[in-house]
Amino acid sequence: MSEKRKRTGLLPPVRCYEDEELTVREKATDCGMSVGQFMLCAALGRRTKTRVDEHILNELRLLGGQQKALFRQGGGALQHEYAALLAEITRAITRLGS
Repeated sequence: MSEKRKRTGLLPPVRCYEDEELTVREKATDCGMSVGQFMLCAALGRRTKTRVDEHILNELRLLGGQQKALFRQGGGALQHEYAALLAEITRAITRLGS
């Protein structure tokens, strides 16, 4: 027989600023969790995965590819600007995909 764990512990409510409350609620919704589940996972160091539509990530990848193609066509003009933009797109993909 398998052992079924029952959650019998109770945590006290948490006081916070209104903007912090909105942020936590938004992040919990993005993860498809209740606020309590989200806060417990965050406190215990468990992974909370944001549900981002796959098509958004694919669009960002496509934009990155187009940006790279424009850089190559430009022959290196505005090299620093292109590099900064490409790095930002890569960070966004990494941030949203994890």
